[in-house]
Amino acid sequence: MTQRLALLSILVPDYDAGIAFFVGQMGFVLFEDTPLGGGKRWVRVGPEGADTIFLLAKAVGDEQVAAIGNQGGGRVWLFLQTDDFARDYVAMQAKDVAFEETPRDEPYGQVAVFRDPFGNRWDLIQFKGWL
Repeated sequence: MTQRLALLSILVPDYDAGIAFFVGQMGFVLFEDTPLGGGKRWVRVGPEGADTIFLLAKAVGDEQVAAIGNQGGGRVWLFLQTDDFARDYVAMQAKDVAFEETPRDEPYGQVAVFRDPFGNRWDLIQFKGWL
């Protein structure tokens, strides 16, 4: 049996706000946006060619709304791996992605922390040796 992690749901306040950020600012692909009725949608976004992509989940109820932007408990919990850090860093800055720091070199690669507009912390990272 072969298994792989196909989808990771990420809470957003609104589907269109999620699409605006992930597709408009991050340059991700909108793979699917299917109405499911009752205001629900099946919205899948991710980097071109990615094995694992996001299912945008519109937060419903106080508990989910409170978790928007804090699914990692304040830690970096999403790691966007690139094969060209400088290219992607410049492109993301040009699209007003909010970086918390300037790029830094670590033993494992080049990295900079950024936040999505919902509050989630990410690493943009180019590993030394593609993982």
